[in-house]
Amino acid sequence: MNTNKFDKILYMIKILVISDQKEKCDFFNTIFNKNTYEISCLSDEMLIYDLVNADTPDVIIIDTQINYLKNLNKKIKNLCPNTIIIFLNSASKIDKDLIKYANAFFTDGMSEDFIISTINVNLRMKNSLEMLSNSNKDLADSLYRLNALYSTSSQFSGTLDKAKLIQYMIEGMDRALSFSLTCTLSFCTEEEPVLILNSLYELSDELIEALKLRAVLNYNSLFEGKKLPAEINSDTLKVIKQIKYPASRFTFSLFRFDNMFAPVSLGDNFFGCVEIFKESAFSPDDATCFQTIAQQVALPLKSATLYQEIIEANAKLAKLERLKSEFISIVSHELRTPLTSIKNSLDILMSGRCGEITESADKFLSMAMRNVQRLSGIINDLLDLSKIEAGKMDFNFAPTNINTVIDYVKNALSEVAKSKGLTITIDQQKSLPDITADAQRLEQVLTNLVSNAIKFTPENKTITISSKLVNSKDIHINNSFKDYIKLDEGDYVLVCVKDEGIGIAEKDLLHAFDKFAQIENSLSRKAGGTGLGLPIAKQLLEAHHGAIWCDSELNKGSEFYFAIPTAKIEQLV
Repeated sequence: MNTNKFDKILYMIKILVISDQKEKCDFFNTIFNKNTYEISCLSDEMLIYDLVNADTPDVIIIDTQINYLKNLNKKIKNLCPNTIIIFLNSASKIDKDLIKYANAFFTDGMSEDFIISTINVNLRMKNSLEMLSNSNKDLADSLYRLNALYSTSSQFSGTLDKAKLIQYMIEGMDRALSFSLTCTLSFCTEEEPVLILNSLYELSDELIEALKLRAVLNYNSLFEGKKLPAEINSDTLKVIKQIKYPASRFTFSLFRFDNMFAPVSLGDNFFGCVEIFKESAFSPDDATCFQTIAQQVALPLKSATLYQEIIEANAKLAKLERLKSEFISIVSHELRTPLTSIKNSLDILMSGRCGEITESADKFLSMAMRNVQRLSGIINDLLDLSKIEAGKMDFNFAPTNINTVIDYVKNALSEVAKSKGLTITIDQQKSLPDITADAQRLEQVLTNLVSNAIKFTPENKTITISSKLVNSKDIHINNSFKDYIKLDEGDYVLVCVKDEGIGIAEKDLLHAFDKFAQIENSLSRKAGGTGLGLPIAKQLLEAHHGAIWCDSELNKGSEFYFAIPTAKIEQLV
């Protein structure tokens, strides 16, 4: 059977052979030209890099006898990480360092059919993994857009400056949609209406005049048959330009781009309108995101207006926060359905029910499963945060002994710590009085603290969980938190999670409890996370009339404390 016919690939495959031996190049030229592959043979290192940069090959076959092999491998992997790498090995022993770079190996004397089959099998595997990667990318894009929306709505709730709110709206659209140009007709940036042009490239005077006229016509069409909030003349309309890359310039072909338009208004309050242009087509999700941001900014703009007039400012800000939390909750629930489907599909694939799983496929399927689980954790964190902020978190308060909670968390995380070479010890004061608490929520708080300690503590170190009864006057709180934590008089159960990890700089201690905060260092970036664990813990403890804070020193470790009063909680939050 002719293998290359059986394994026929329906598109032209680009193959690069790297060798300085003419007979090997001739050998592969004969095989691949016969099978209608596009082949190049090179030995000059700079020419190789130029070709890889200009037109990335599907397959690279590297002769292991090339003198600059190790340096070549690293650079090629950086330049084209998704290319199939096959080593042509003439020696009897393979260098162990090469194994991690290779998808396959050829040796002298291999048949033509075997070579073609090996390449086709690897190409099919690559295509399958790319399809799986694209599915994960769609989910990641949805989560990215959700985070962009949440970040933008958080910015909206952080200021009553109308000019800043309009700018946050534009920046939020840029993060979520990557526009080419936005034309924002704003009635609240300055005393008179102003057209704000945020453009990827420079705009000619003639194009700006056309955009001004278009903005005025769009504005007039919104109030057709009604009284205009203000008369606008395109000749006198002020323009504010914000150009990202002034070296390039848009032409009138801009008007052939895909576009979306939305008013920025709430009830009888009109704040302007926004039109967005993008060279590629907008998707339905893009349209939803665009309309959501345009609607979201209207609320803080109205709050800003009411604040300036000293009318119902606090009530309007509270309404904005509730709507923001409800939005996060709705979107998070919507993400759960496709995430569950993806997880079930991965479970079926990994079980082998759809066929035998190769070692490489198992590696990538496991990677996908870990990312699905991570995304599931992020969504759960978002839901918890939105419930807490909306005042919809349910608590089951009952007499609880904190040492029971500590024992449970220690037993649950000991194996995880052990796998990293860490030891968890406990130092409990015996016969502690019960506290009125939700044991499950306290387990969530303590699990987060211990998990963070495990994540940021090097091997062969110890994590200690301690508990004791103290009076409020004897509790030492780090100076960074003294303005934010006020404990009532009385006795408290004090819990501490102490590690010997990377520590936190003094200036960053307070920010560790900010939403989506990630303290900047190489280990924290590597470990990842949503930045929601500590903010959730903080709000859960505040619901218990308690508090959380930390002491830390860079490269020496951290001590995270939380205190809960022993007195009965009369009023549940």
